[in-house]
Amino acid sequence: MEVFAAKGYHGAVVDDIVETSGTSKGAFYHYFSSKQHIFLTLMDTLAALVEAGAEAAIAEEPTGLGKVEGALRVVLETADTHRDLVKILLVEAVGLGPDLEHKRFEIHRRFADVIRRHLDRAVAERTIPPQNTALAAQAWLGTLNEVITHWLVSGRGRATEQLPDLRTLLLRSIGAPAARL
Repeated sequence: MEVFAAKGYHGAVVDDIVETSGTSKGAFYHYFSSKQHIFLTLMDTLAALVEAGAEAAIAEEPTGLGKVEGALRVVLETADTHRDLVKILLVEAVGLGPDLEHKRFEIHRRFADVIRRHLDRAVAERTIPPQNTALAAQAWLGTLNEVITHWLVSGRGRATEQLPDLRTLLLRSIGAPAARL
């Protein structure tokens, strides 16, 4: 993570990774076939970190909408904490080849499934109207991706500064009652 965050995908080389990790090239190539392979593993690791954080925040909230807000907060906090790495994943890694695009799609699908599951709970609790929660989850993920990408490229402020307005926008998009906004 350190090497990719500091040097970007293109600037990172196996020698840097080996030196930073205190291992050897032989050890590196025993576990990873290439720089791309370790980057794919890193993408999985960061996605698992965000997913675990979101699930922990979700577990603390009693309502479906509270769970959605907790997860949203974790995603933005993770972007703040790992800004350079998130920039590589959302900006620099786009178009680096079919394997990376497949991995990005897989991660997006996992996150959309988490969102959908909790939107389904909000529908079941009758805190939002019945709707196509799979489509809503995809739209939310696209919105998050765009907001975070714009924040990364602009270099201004913290991602979490977007939370109040983003929360209101997303909750309106699913028909959450005004009192919940």
